[in-house]
Amino acid sequence: MFEIIKPGTQIDFVGKRFIWLGLSGLAMLATFVLFFTNGLNYGIDFTGGAEVHIKVPVSWDISKVRVEMDAAGIKGLRVQQIGELSLHEFLIKAQGDEKSLNLVSGQVRGVLEKQLKPGEFEIHRSDVVGPAAGSSLRNSGFLAMFYALLCILVYVTIRFDYRYSPGAVIALFHDSVITLGVFIVTQKQFDLQILAALLALIGYSNNDTIIVYDRVRETVKQHPELNISKAVNRAVNETLARTILTSLTTFISVFALWLFGGKVIEDFAFTLMVGIVVGTYSSIFIASSLVISITNYYDKRAAKLKAGGNAKTGKHQMTARPNPGHVSG
Repeated sequence: MFEIIKPGTQIDFVGKRFIWLGLSGLAMLATFVLFFTNGLNYGIDFTGGAEVHIKVPVSWDISKVRVEMDAAGIKGLRVQQIGELSLHEFLIKAQGDEKSLNLVSGQVRGVLEKQLKPGEFEIHRSDVVGPAAGSSLRNSGFLAMFYALLCILVYVTIRFDYRYSPGAVIALFHDSVITLGVFIVTQKQFDLQILAALLALIGYSNNDTIIVYDRVRETVKQHPELNISKAVNRAVNETLARTILTSLTTFISVFALWLFGGKVIEDFAFTLMVGIVVGTYSSIFIASSLVISITNYYDKRAAKLKAGGNAKTGKHQMTARPNPGHVSG
């Protein structure tokens, strides 16, 4: 039988855990710096803008639509093909202030009337999202991510215990931040569909982390003689084949969407690809390492409290008053 990882393989994943934690910490720090300097390239969903849904003749492809609309001076232009290719329907998005946004629909209609005859095109709908509504939507989106992480913290605490839950949430936060960092560097537009992809990644990555944690718990129960580092390393090795197969098959599927799905879901699929790679890395190197660090912290804390209690008891015994009935010779 074909096996990616041979049984009994023991790769020392946790031996250099401080290196992985340090590299991830630097990557997150760099993302925060870039966020406050370069910032995300927010789409019209979060900054406000106009959307016009049009239908054009067969002779007009997405490049033709983009060139004609760009020539009309529409700012922040973005064109997406929607529906089946044979329908030749496009969604034109533009950014601007409230005054200019109300003019976008007229500009689009003017371009189409100038280039095409009546009946050769249709404008199905025209929507405007104001800057205030976009800002509110952006804040709500980030709050949704926060609440998702909070619920996962509660879930992991109930299913495992307090030694596991911080590692799971920090690993998920790490995945989200690194993925955002990729968008800051590439300056791809960050809109609602990217936010939806991030929320999907939080669930996907958490599932992978839970598998590793479940095996860690089983290993600790079955082999109490192992310290937490060896138990975690053993669990990660035992779930490694499953992690690789699951992540690889999911990545191939998402890669196919990115390659053949068209412009509509290209950025969504790109986000999932980045998130799958980062999430797999964090499940193996970050979440497991955090369990070790947190467990060692609580064990040392318990040992210190126990030692302090013993010392206090011994002190009381040493300072006890002598037996008053005893007479020294």
